[in-house]
Amino acid sequence: MKAVRQTTLRNQISIAGIGIHSGLPVTLTLHPAEADTGIVFTRTDADGRERQICADFRAVTATEFATVLGDNSGALCSTTEHVLAALRGLGVDNAMVELDGPEAPIMDGSAEPFVAAIDQVGIITLNARRRYIEVLKPIRVVRGDSYGELRPFSRGFRVECEIEFANPFIGRQKLATDIDPASFRRELARARTFGFMRDVSQLWSAGYALGASFENTLVVTDTRVLNPEGLRFPDEFVRHKALDAVGDLALAGAPLLGAYRSVRGGHNLNHAVVVALMSDPSAWALAEAEPVRRLRGHADVGAGLVAPAYGPNVS
Repeated sequence: MKAVRQTTLRNQISIAGIGIHSGLPVTLTLHPAEADTGIVFTRTDADGRERQICADFRAVTATEFATVLGDNSGALCSTTEHVLAALRGLGVDNAMVELDGPEAPIMDGSAEPFVAAIDQVGIITLNARRRYIEVLKPIRVVRGDSYGELRPFSRGFRVECEIEFANPFIGRQKLATDIDPASFRRELARARTFGFMRDVSQLWSAGYALGASFENTLVVTDTRVLNPEGLRFPDEFVRHKALDAVGDLALAGAPLLGAYRSVRGGHNLNHAVVVALMSDPSAWALAEAEPVRRLRGHADVGAGLVAPAYGPNVS
């Protein structure tokens, strides 16, 4: 069922940890926001200057190891995908995400700590209709042997992920689930980020994963998981990829009505599919919940949803 009204948080709440790549301590505070605000990241720089940026696909500056948001002044916040996934997965339309550092805290490597924080303060309904981005025709982006695709899906938002690693412990895994608050909590929120033991030295020398540990990352060899507690799900790896996709696709700017399929994908591919969708005005429409009012390819759609005038690298 499509929710009729927009939502926000009942109160503010803070959560503290370290950045998985920077290794630096950071506090993230979630604030309520008025209707039609969307999700906005805000950060105070070392010189005291406050910067704000909407959680929008056009604000993405990097997708190599995480989804990074920024502007002409440079990167504002890295590793945004888990908090975005928690907000979108639980149906929070409007929130201010305040940070005192360059990277969102990784916590335990999943979205569960952000879900718990949201649950602690609760979600309230606002007196404004929720807008959805309805996928009207299939959009596909191909990168080598990987591809991502959005297609129409009348029942809401669905994610289908398939991964395949040469690592024999992970191999090939598939997952398909319709996304709503209950299924997000049950199927995706607890799935943790993962990495390979063989890559640790290379990542560290490149300045990445400086905050990674067994407390926030599943560390995998060719035969087993090194974390003492083991896996939370037998297929935790593909579930985390689906979790990342929910967060990355939140950057479309409104909840999607469509099905997303990712095969051997990641942050870069997720972002490329959102860009491809929004670059094609015939591929989407803005729909309001009850009564449905569609504005096909409309440019004045509120909350930063403006179809860009450039074309993506689509195969």
